[in-house]
Amino acid sequence: MTSQIVVLISGNGSNLQAIIEATRSLTLPATISLVVSNRKSAYGLTRATEAGIPTLVFPLKPLRDSGWSREEYDAELAKRIKNYNPDLIVLAGWMHILSEGFLSYFPDKVINLHPALPGQFDGANAIERAFTAYKKGDIKFTGVMVHKVIPEVDKGEPLLVEKVLISESDTIEDLEARIHSVEHRLIVQGAIMCLEMAKLSSI
Repeated sequence: MTSQIVVLISGNGSNLQAIIEATRSLTLPATISLVVSNRKSAYGLTRATEAGIPTLVFPLKPLRDSGWSREEYDAELAKRIKNYNPDLIVLAGWMHILSEGFLSYFPDKVINLHPALPGQFDGANAIERAFTAYKKGDIKFTGVMVHKVIPEVDKGEPLLVEKVLISESDTIEDLEARIHSVEHRLIVQGAIMCLEMAKLSSI
């Protein structure tokens, strides 16, 4: 039976596009059964629709305004996703910290892509912060990682890590392009690895 993936996004969805293309070429032997966004304006929703993938827009703010807690939001989101029986959930530019209220539904099944090395530049704006640190002489390179998701931001066990060099002549746009290129490859590799590990553990 084909593995089922759910992808969570908040923005442009270029990493989602890499996953879509990998499933089409069968590099990633899986089906994307749902794409979720917490922002209705996310272009990644258009990418999903054009690929014939079901979408769910589930923003936090309206629920918070009506008295829901973040944990209640997370639990409701988990219940909606659970209907799709995912083998793997991929956070690909998902800008919302998931609590145990979500993660408890999918133990060991949620991975995240982060444009930094483990322990460096956790959280938002990691590329910009790395570029600034390089200019100050604090670092010589940055990187990309795929890691397991735990409630602490970008602190889960690293699964794949790749260094990305920074050159003296680089602009921030140059570094962003280099990192995105690595991200598109690493997120697919991470999904393949996790699905293979899940199959082996079920034998």
